[in-house]
Amino acid sequence: MLPEYRISRRSLLLALPALRLAGLAIAPFGRGSVSVAQTPTTFSTDVKVVNVLATVRNKKGEIVSNLTQDDFTLAEDGHSQMIRYFSRETDLPLTLGLLVDTSMSQRRVLSEERDASHQFFQDVLREDKDQAFLIHFDREVELLQDLTPSRKKLEDSLNLLQINQRDDYDDRGQSGGQYPQGGQYPQGGQYPQGGGYPGGGGGRYPTGQRRGGGTKLYDAILLASEELMAKQKGRKAIVVLTDGRDRGSKVSQGQAVEAALRADTIVYSIYFADEESAFNNGGGFGGGGLGGYGRRRGGPGGYPQQSGPDGKKVLQQISAQTGGGFFEASKKQTVASIYGRIQEELRNQYSLGYTSDQADSGTYRKISVTVKPKGLIVQARDGYYADSRGSQARP
Repeated sequence: MLPEYRISRRSLLLALPALRLAGLAIAPFGRGSVSVAQTPTTFSTDVKVVNVLATVRNKKGEIVSNLTQDDFTLAEDGHSQMIRYFSRETDLPLTLGLLVDTSMSQRRVLSEERDASHQFFQDVLREDKDQAFLIHFDREVELLQDLTPSRKKLEDSLNLLQINQRDDYDDRGQSGGQYPQGGQYPQGGQYPQGGGYPGGGGGRYPTGQRRGGGTKLYDAILLASEELMAKQKGRKAIVVLTDGRDRGSKVSQGQAVEAALRADTIVYSIYFADEESAFNNGGGFGGGGLGGYGRRRGGPGGYPQQSGPDGKKVLQQISAQTGGGFFEASKKQTVASIYGRIQEELRNQYSLGYTSDQADSGTYRKISVTVKPKGLIVQARDGYYADSRGSQARP
């Protein structure tokens, strides 16, 4: 039997995909409407196009933004594909999600992450074109700010970020959440008062029962992808700030990556570990794991089951497979400087579109993007799921 854990009313909607994957049931309820900014891009139902966003850098790590369509080659499952649509995406609207680890392992670094995130939203978000949301995750996943073009709302939500002091080491059976309860999600429509998750009981656990996990990284990525990003069009990216160590997610790393791929969402990872923290020096952590990717739906090969996977390697894998970048914060490379690099990438992407010569089957398709000029490095997603392709026309 899966362990019970508490989830806030505002995050209940986000938990539905995890419930489905875990085989749990929940009674239907009303949900608030999400206000979504419309992009100027038009879409047609008569043309099916696989879209791939790519970033190109030289050996010095500098962005290369002057390539043409003829400079690129593209293959699907080893079969060369004709690039039918090509553009340099420097001005298209962007949907951005920020996922912040608020478990105890981040207690010494959260202040720096919060300050840098304030400036990142100021720099990257164009209120007339872009929108963003904020999620925090520890032993629960909570949407602090739904999709909005407002920098003010995002900055206010960043101020709510705080470390869950009890993390997953609370044996007292208390609910322990520090975030405001009873808030509306997302545009009105409160969820019913009381009731633990999933077993009721006013949000409390039986006395003496330890909570199941304290850093639900994989759940956060999956929920952001399925419940927020999948509904959007155009360019989509998630930025995750964490030490990469998952404890207690109901889904695996592979399921989280699959959800991002199906939502056409790039995941950027910022590895920020407090080396002095006891939470990052020894000690086991369960849940999630690396297994499962590819075995369930024919993905790009499963990873071996491990006890305590390396957080850095986990984040590198997630970012590489979805086409995002991996960055490690340090004294020399601050979170603020990393945000600058991510912003530069987001404003200098190439969009490649092709029509697959294979029939839709729901299987995973491997994508390879290369460039003809020597010495250049291409960053793009590894593949896609055939039944998740949008029917899209050239912008």
